[in-house]
Amino acid sequence: MIERHVTLNVPPDRGGDLELLFDSEYAIAMSQQPGFVSVSLLRENDNPQRYTMAIRFESEDAAAAWRASQVHKALSPRLKEVHCGSEVTVHTVLSHVASTP
Repeated sequence: MIERHVTLNVPPDRGGDLELLFDSEYAIAMSQQPGFVSVSLLRENDNPQRYTMAIRFESEDAAAAWRASQVHKALSPRLKEVHCGSEVTVHTVLSHVASTP
């Protein structure tokens, strides 16, 4: 499993736009892709203009297929409209523990 961290620098007046786009379209579209595991949108406490999408796919190939998909290509320009710079890091998930009810 891999986890991609996409960190976005967002102008102060565009945070709400990013959150709305993420919740109403981006995360939904991504969740329908083969190999999708999870995605979260995080906002830094000490710098509320920095957001990170923590994205998990079963493999790097599945993540690459998402990035090559028509829906991602259609949403990408809209995402770029609400941020002013980004960086991506990719991690291999070695261990994962989740709470149980």
